[in-house]
Amino acid sequence: MTLTEPAPARRDAAPDALGPDALAARLAAVLGPGGAAQVDVSTRRRAEYTTDASNYRVVPTAVVFPRSAADVEAVLAVCRELGVPTTSRGAGTSVAGNAVGTGVVLDFSRHLNRVLEVDPVTRTALVEPGVVLDDLQRAAKPHGLRFGPDPSTHARCTVGGMIGNDACGSHALAYGRTSHNVVQLEVLDGHGRRFWTDAPPDELVAPLEAVAGRHLATIRTRFATFGRQVSGYALEHLLPETGGPRGTALARLLTGSEGTLVTILRARVRLVAESPATTFVVLGYADMASAADATPALLTHGPLAVEGIDRRLADVVVRRGGSVAGLPGGDGWLFVEMGGETPEEALAAAHAMVAGSGALDAVVIPTAAEARALWRIREDGAGLAGRSPDGQPAWPGWEDAAVPPARLGAYLREFEALMGRHGVDGLAYGHFGDGCIHVRIDFPLYDDGSPARTKEFLEDAARLVASHGGSLSGEHGDGRARGGLLPLMYDADAIAAFEEVKRVFDPQDLLNPGVIVRPSPVDADLRVPASRSSHVLGMPLKFAYSHDEGDLNRAVHRCVGVGKCRADSGGVMCPSYLATGDEKDSTRGRARVLQEMANGQLVTDGWRSEEVREVLDLCLSCKGCTVDCPAGVDMPTYKAEFFDKYYAGRLRPMNHYLLGWLPRWSRLVALAPRLVNTLTAVPVLARLARAAGGIDQRRPLPRFAERTFRAWFAARPPRTGGEPVVLWVDSFTDSFSPEVGRAAVRLLEHLGFDVTTTTDRVCCGLTWVSTGQLDGAKRQLRRSLDALWDDALPADALIVGLEPSCTALLREDAAELLPDDPRARALGARVKTLAELIAERRPAWIPPRVDASAVVQPHCHQHAVMGFAPDAALLAKAGVDARVLSGCCGLAGNFGAEQGHYDVSVKVAEHRFLPALRERGDAVVLADGYSCRTQADNLAGVRPKHLAELLADALPED
Repeated sequence: MTLTEPAPARRDAAPDALGPDALAARLAAVLGPGGAAQVDVSTRRRAEYTTDASNYRVVPTAVVFPRSAADVEAVLAVCRELGVPTTSRGAGTSVAGNAVGTGVVLDFSRHLNRVLEVDPVTRTALVEPGVVLDDLQRAAKPHGLRFGPDPSTHARCTVGGMIGNDACGSHALAYGRTSHNVVQLEVLDGHGRRFWTDAPPDELVAPLEAVAGRHLATIRTRFATFGRQVSGYALEHLLPETGGPRGTALARLLTGSEGTLVTILRARVRLVAESPATTFVVLGYADMASAADATPALLTHGPLAVEGIDRRLADVVVRRGGSVAGLPGGDGWLFVEMGGETPEEALAAAHAMVAGSGALDAVVIPTAAEARALWRIREDGAGLAGRSPDGQPAWPGWEDAAVPPARLGAYLREFEALMGRHGVDGLAYGHFGDGCIHVRIDFPLYDDGSPARTKEFLEDAARLVASHGGSLSGEHGDGRARGGLLPLMYDADAIAAFEEVKRVFDPQDLLNPGVIVRPSPVDADLRVPASRSSHVLGMPLKFAYSHDEGDLNRAVHRCVGVGKCRADSGGVMCPSYLATGDEKDSTRGRARVLQEMANGQLVTDGWRSEEVREVLDLCLSCKGCTVDCPAGVDMPTYKAEFFDKYYAGRLRPMNHYLLGWLPRWSRLVALAPRLVNTLTAVPVLARLARAAGGIDQRRPLPRFAERTFRAWFAARPPRTGGEPVVLWVDSFTDSFSPEVGRAAVRLLEHLGFDVTTTTDRVCCGLTWVSTGQLDGAKRQLRRSLDALWDDALPADALIVGLEPSCTALLREDAAELLPDDPRARALGARVKTLAELIAERRPAWIPPRVDASAVVQPHCHQHAVMGFAPDAALLAKAGVDARVLSGCCGLAGNFGAEQGHYDVSVKVAEHRFLPALRERGDAVVLADGYSCRTQADNLAGVRPKHLAELLADALPED
């Protein structure tokens, strides 16, 4: 075939005669022993991989998890033989649709994820493509080295994905793009040739040199015009003055080719020395465009990073309960990092930069911890900007354009006007020092005709950025989002050169087809327009979904795939993924399958879907995602809604009746607790009870209190004269931990409160919610509201919760379960934790000195809904040296007790909780959650204290 012949027709899926099962059999056969386990063609798995972090949905035929480079070579050989396309995938965080495709998706992140070598002498590292960037940084750090580029997804993105997109990050000013930091690549091309880029085959080099010769003038004048020209192929590396298509130049050509030219097997990358000292500065300007105008002058000072943040993005942080303390005045900010050999040198450079900044206001951040908190706003930008200023869903698609920094201010003003003309909006932020702007836009993807309207905006935006000499993509690549727009940036000669390069490497067009060369239309395969309102699925929803227009479909599409749930990022989310490493157990994987349920084409059984049941099985309902996910995904609510429908008219698992109805059983047991405890202490009876109730045999049965808290409280003489509060008596405190309630009463009375409780034994309905029995949950909650609004209780008195999960339900979920009951809406403002009550009503109180070290396990629901800051402040006032853990204990209510969950429950606990208990020394252990205390007792033989017990025990004797 000559280069002037037409390209072969691309096959976008396996031939009709070869279905998923047959393809799986062929692939398993070449993968050798255990190969079948590396190939998955199940509907559920394919649903998980239909999309990445983009707007696009493409269903693969198979997902393969290669264990070695030889596995990759074998898979690609079969695919070439059969004409099946292949797509390489790392963490699936690509926002342009570069990591989805028909045919076979190769997930490198599960097995090919090692740092093979760190050489401090040559300052290089040899890595497999699936290695997470932060893992590489940890391996390099002991040598005082790091990989330079640092995209905001550094905790989960893979180096192979960074090479595919030519990723940059905040410190590209200092260290360049990924292409500047790649030394060698070992690759497989579309012919099946395996080679290192410093020794390419002659039959590859000669045709590439011919391409350069035919398009020499275009390449020299239209490529590498500024630092963030990432769109298309980096053809400048074919020029004779670069040494031609060999060695580093060839590696740089392949970096940013988005898997369309080669499949990466290994990479040797350059490492750089960490800056000995840095100073972080925030500069305030009137608006974002003014901040952009000031940026070129800042670049003369040699900053390591210059990042722009919009006031409206900071407002999102505040609305979600975060802090932006430390920001100076202004409505647009630049985060600037200055380096030096010493702290004094870095500080002097910072002050010199501030003097010439033209800023309205400036703050030099004194500590690394404070700087880290502000940097986190920038790193979470993709998720925080997932809603437009008026609360509409905002999407990628034009999130990555770049212009020369000198043109940035003018571009931003014209871009703002362009959004206004199209009736869309978005929150801008990005790498101002490089002229790269990130913005998610509220494209009307749910509306009729939205694909065409979206395409029209993208075409106008492409013309605008081209008029400023910019690039459609500044670091994310073109993918499906921008490939179809390349003719608006490049002339016909450049487009022809792209096609010729593609044909040299991949003549069958099987490597990530539909991207860059002969791209799919930008409005094809959009995920959201293909989905359906959840109302179409039938059966009325039980939660209100008030933030998503009452639509579960909109709610699950909050997940745009940023993948923070795949990272150990210091919060709670997502404990099951951290335990298993399987995409199905991530918040994102679950959301993807729920999205496919709404789509109805791949997952076809709606509320009866086994695929959805499978992905939700290991969800701990910890609620971590509601706060740790930048997009605010609420998987526990979706899980409860689904199981409510899935089991409608069906017999449920026995543990739903035993554990889901635990408050009912507890009231019965209260009639004869000693007898029940005696019987369940008999091993054979305990085994039978666990088997009958669907409880794992390794999980001890709880002992019931011989005297409930309510019985104790009713026997006390009433006390009056103080400020009234209502103590919420949850079922766990009442039946299992009455000592916690007694301690709370003593503490509250010491503080001058008159403690009352509801007359009726009521329950918030938590265990009904966690098992998806939502009609029962609503009945329980209505009874609770009736009891709390009883005339016998003081009107409008604050309600103190001791069990964090119950407190969180009253505080937040009640209004979503009973949206038409004004009492449910009013409840949230009245419900307080113990620490919150003290902070609000007794702020001057100095607790007795405890002067002890403590290992503290905040409950997941407290982390998600109420926060731990008041507790931390109270502990500090009491002289407690607290080591506050992050992550889940692993028991999570009924989850860890159920058959089939024990091993995952223990593995979650082993992540942080159990190691901290083993290393505690003589430190006291604090845990307000009954589940957390039970897990500590079951697995470590430790009985933690509740905060109420710690403080009450330290009070002087009455």
